[in-house]
Amino acid sequence: MVQTNTSRVSRRDQDGREHVVQVLRKGPQRTISCETCGWRRAAQFLPWLKAEEHLAEAHQATVDPSGG
Repeated sequence: MVQTNTSRVSRRDQDGREHVVQVLRKGPQRTISCETCGWRRAAQFLPWLKAEEHLAEAHQATVDPSGG
């Protein structure tokens, strides 16, 4: 049985709106999908970095709401 895990990357834009990209891990496969615009992509390596890049480029969302 293949285990599925989900995590998320969230950033805020300059207007304070939060944008979220889900990272779905199912076995060795990872899929990232943006809740704001529906963008999806397979990402085997560094999916969280690719999620952050999408948020910055597509939504100008670069502020980490957790402060980290």
